[in-house]
Amino acid sequence: MSAEIKTECWIFIRLNQTKLRSEECIHLQDAVVNDGNTTSIGRLTILPSSYAGSPRHMHEYAQDAIAYVRQYGRSDLFITFTCNPAWDDIQNLLLPGQSPVDKHDITLRVFRQKLKSLMDFMIKHEVFGSVRCWMYSVEWQKRGLPHAHILIWLYDKITSNEIDDVICAEIPDPDVGKDLYEIVTKNMIHGLCGTLNPKSPYMIDGKCSKRYPRALVSST
Repeated sequence: MSAEIKTECWIFIRLNQTKLRSEECIHLQDAVVNDGNTTSIGRLTILPSSYAGSPRHMHEYAQDAIAYVRQYGRSDLFITFTCNPAWDDIQNLLLPGQSPVDKHDITLRVFRQKLKSLMDFMIKHEVFGSVRCWMYSVEWQKRGLPHAHILIWLYDKITSNEIDDVICAEIPDPDVGKDLYEIVTKNMIHGLCGTLNPKSPYMIDGKCSKRYPRALVSST
């Protein structure tokens, strides 16, 4: 069904090319990049900005992002939120023998809901302070999992000490928070590399490509 909808959409766009403003500068760039023949301008099948994921659609998003920076300067926070295929919300909905890569619809919906919860936590609950504006971009890794890069602008600039009050890179006390300890030790610790595991995928030319082990830093 999804493929049929996409096909009908493409056919509609192809049959309505005369209604598109193909004389714009970005269309000239299309002609040069695609076939190098500027005489064919207006003959290319052009995806309009209303088509999600098209070059014009992404170009408009990029212009919106530049407008934010022009108005408010550099963002105060840069946050990366990554999908975890081991989330119970995903695993509990899989059939026997299935893995998250078999059910992209479930993976994406769970990721979307958790991303929304994270944004509400930061924006509505103002955990980092009052938010002036924000944006994020969702990308897909080669293994089929999404992750979001988030930019946040605050009304009041935040200091590194204030960030340390909310976020810290420490291994929790297992006697105080066993669940949190298990989550951190399972997901947030770099695997063995170097002389302890020279066959690690992180190893390149005998060195860890992620530059581990690193010196301890007590503050942000």
